[in-house]
Amino acid sequence: MTRATGRSGPVRPGEELDVAAVDRWLRGVEPSLEGTPEVTQYPGGASNWTYRLRYRNRDLVLRRAPAGTKARSAHDMAREYALQKALKPAYPVVPAMVGLCQDPGVLGTDFYVMERVEGFIPRARLPEGMTLSAADAGRLCRNMVDKLIELHGVDHRAVGLDRFSKGPGYPRRQVEGWSERYEKARTWNVPSFRYVRAWLKEHTPDDAGACVIHNDWRFDNVVLDVSDPTRVIGVLDWELATIGDPLMDLGSALAYWVEAGDGVLMRSTRRQPTHLPGMMRREEVVAYYLSKTGLRPASWAFYEVFGLFRLAGIAQQIYYRYFHKQTRNPAFRHLWFLVHYLDWRCRAILGRRGRR
Repeated sequence: MTRATGRSGPVRPGEELDVAAVDRWLRGVEPSLEGTPEVTQYPGGASNWTYRLRYRNRDLVLRRAPAGTKARSAHDMAREYALQKALKPAYPVVPAMVGLCQDPGVLGTDFYVMERVEGFIPRARLPEGMTLSAADAGRLCRNMVDKLIELHGVDHRAVGLDRFSKGPGYPRRQVEGWSERYEKARTWNVPSFRYVRAWLKEHTPDDAGACVIHNDWRFDNVVLDVSDPTRVIGVLDWELATIGDPLMDLGSALAYWVEAGDGVLMRSTRRQPTHLPGMMRREEVVAYYLSKTGLRPASWAFYEVFGLFRLAGIAQQIYYRYFHKQTRNPAFRHLWFLVHYLDWRCRAILGRRGRR
């Protein structure tokens, strides 16, 4: 996912904006803008392209679909914009929306503009010169989980987001959908996940609830206050958000949660500072979340295994593109190892469960 806040740089070749066209449209929405915007681009871009527009009196962010996108549903800027705009009054850490453009005469594609959240994003390594004590890391961890709990507590009907719901059966739809996506993206050198998929299908629970879920909840999708790096002041990347099961959201989030005691391969995938002394372990996060929400799943194993299988599906979809030479990014070359590891980890969880 692209980042809407953090350090931006030069615009990548072939991804330039028609700055004059954007500026003309934007002044129709915000007449008070001063000067010509300084345009830079945020790193990433495998999903949506994200740019910083720095005016003399405003600091803004623009998000658009990549060039050549044919299926609007795959990069639905209008949906992403509408969800955040509706959610903002009830969940203040959502960036403030400025405007949505659906006029193809401007950029040839839908895009939206929002306020930039000033802060920093905690990635695999903290910014140079910044350290967190174990107490501070623990406080940040709790605040991060509390923000997820707060999101799950929003009354989605009251803010007009009920239209994003497909009704009961979210866990079943997710198991079926990710099973199909994995099968379509499977290459000869990865496991079938046949046993894991069959187990998930057989043990799919009813919905634990229905609420707004982020669906990509990670430390590197939040913005922290520079003056107090334990405080979450922004939550980014809402393109996967929907109305769904809160425990599915937590299970998917913990699939990315790499602890200091994890194996070498898993530690090599770490993208967030969950290994720091003071951070909760995965089982502690689950216990904390359940104690705060009062939810009582019959078994946590389903959500844990689903999260890991979903992550395997995401990794395999990316690796499929590399395998078929649709991308040359060398970072994707060894993702098939990770897919094998995730299959092993799912089986290990189920094996431990069977021995109890």
